[in-house]
Amino acid sequence: METDCIKEALPAGTRLLHIGPHKTGTTAIQGALFAAKDTMPEHGVDFPAHSRHPMEAALAACARPAMMGDTVPTDKHWTRLLDAVRATGDRTSVISSEFFADAEDDETIARIVEQLGGERVHILITLRPLARIMPSQWQQYVQNGLRMGYDNWLEHMLRKAPYEQPNPSFWRRHRHDRLVERWARVVGPERVTVVVVDDSDRDGLLRTFEALLGLPANLLRPVPDAANRSLTLAETEMLRKLNVEFRGNGLPDELYSKLVRNGAVMHMKNSCSPTSQDVKITTPQWAVEAAGAIGAEMAGTIAATGVRVVGDTALLSAVPETVEKKVSGVPRIAPEVAAQALYGALAAVAAVPVRHSAPAKARTVHQTSSKELVRVLGHRCLKKLRRG
Repeated sequence: METDCIKEALPAGTRLLHIGPHKTGTTAIQGALFAAKDTMPEHGVDFPAHSRHPMEAALAACARPAMMGDTVPTDKHWTRLLDAVRATGDRTSVISSEFFADAEDDETIARIVEQLGGERVHILITLRPLARIMPSQWQQYVQNGLRMGYDNWLEHMLRKAPYEQPNPSFWRRHRHDRLVERWARVVGPERVTVVVVDDSDRDGLLRTFEALLGLPANLLRPVPDAANRSLTLAETEMLRKLNVEFRGNGLPDELYSKLVRNGAVMHMKNSCSPTSQDVKITTPQWAVEAAGAIGAEMAGTIAATGVRVVGDTALLSAVPETVEKKVSGVPRIAPEVAAQALYGALAAVAAVPVRHSAPAKARTVHQTSSKELVRVLGHRCLKKLRRG
């Protein structure tokens, strides 16, 4: 069913809170908003966050833990964002983080809304079909330490009540009708807009944000981000098996964050682009059909809430006409991809500043030349050997 279209922008002074959830175009819109941060004020709109994605602030606001091994979010992260939002005064502002979707109860949601501006806050929720979300969300969970294979994970999420293991956050985020109901119950349905993302219209979400914020057409532009690409099946399986070894040997979470997720995986994503020969993560037909049935149920419930819905709700229950053939045998990762992943982990070690008499400024892997990384790594290994 085709629903409402945006005929006029939200009132001036609105604080638009985009809560995702995950895998619904959040990174793309955050990148575009941050890139236009200096241009939007000319049109009465501010992007108050200090980074593309204020993840730590959202996690702190929702009292949720950080990703495995990352810095623990504190109230300081949330307070800093609130101060930046308040500094926008009576102007329109936009805040975006998919982690706001992790708010579990009415009390938490009410506190977040009140602190951001109370009645000035308008909630934006972006949705995609579950069948498209599931493989992307599974590989994201693997990037955060998950050790369960895709087929087994689908069994747990779709067939094993109460559907909370191994990732209780999945249905908190992606039972979209309940997500909409939670926020509408607190702010009222008239202050909630749901946008159904059409994957066939690549820039449609950007145009929707422009219309809501009263921005000129095409001011928001796509920002290429290789680090946000999904992993191939072989890459995900390599990482999943590494997770098994990592946990089995009791290594600290901080090491996983630095060397695996922000070292090996990040460098692999930036250095290796998938080709037509790479096997994508394939969802079995039974799971695609189950996702479609859940999507149809959610679409009906969302429509009954009275919130404004932009886009075609029939997309939420769409079942792909063709499903990729099941890969035969074990997925094999290309040697060059494995080499880049290993290099990323080694480079992450080498990028940590050595203690000097004066403080040294840390640099990221990609800000340091390969020659210097190898030299620093060799120097540190030699020092450790001599100590031994």
